[in-house]
Amino acid sequence: MVSKNQIKLIASLHQKKYRDQNGLFIAEGFKVINELLHSDFELQNIYQTTALFSEKQLPVTTVSETDLNKMSALKTANNCLAVFKMAPEQAIAPQGFQLVLDDVRDPGNLGTIIRLCDWFGIPQLICSLQTADLYNPKVVQATMGSMTRVRVIYTDLSAYLSSTNLPIMGTFMDGVNVYATPLPKEGILILGNEANGISSAVEALVQQRLAIPRFGAVQKTESLNVATAAAIFLSEMRRRD
Repeated sequence: MVSKNQIKLIASLHQKKYRDQNGLFIAEGFKVINELLHSDFELQNIYQTTALFSEKQLPVTTVSETDLNKMSALKTANNCLAVFKMAPEQAIAPQGFQLVLDDVRDPGNLGTIIRLCDWFGIPQLICSLQTADLYNPKVVQATMGSMTRVRVIYTDLSAYLSSTNLPIMGTFMDGVNVYATPLPKEGILILGNEANGISSAVEALVQQRLAIPRFGAVQKTESLNVATAAAIFLSEMRRRD
């Protein structure tokens, strides 16, 4: 049985301010929840309409479809929803290849980029303070569990980039061809906002400007989706390992 206050609390976790206040976030769907259960994220409770999670040691509450719909962030609720505790903040590992996001706002893009980091073996993703929240339900859903294997760290990018000794690369429409340019094995690659690209403050710290060349005959496409660009850049980086 789930109380009205519990439903109200869980529904409030759709918003960042209440996630931050309570230190909690929601995950929906068997696969995502199962991935989180086998990670360092601490489970608070699972709410399910059918007996998907039946392990005796797990805190599980059976609920009606109506109540699950009230808690869900999805248009059509899944058959299970879990509440987890947010992970403690982590320090940036200062070495290796680092992917940095400067004000990427779309939750779907962030979730996809986290999955790409998981696929290409990038252990951490560094984000500006304005980048979409890792614990946004849409981000959690889009990662499909990859958030359990990629550390996502939020920081003041200008301060961090000013303090690092790693070479700093940025992605721009007018950069040099990434396919024909020597790339360092250790370094920082920055991807910018969906509409405005890399901010002027961060751009001032970039040492090498990179671009994905257009091969179409007309060449009128304005830009690539940031997650698509991330896939291309990461693939090219790994191809040279």
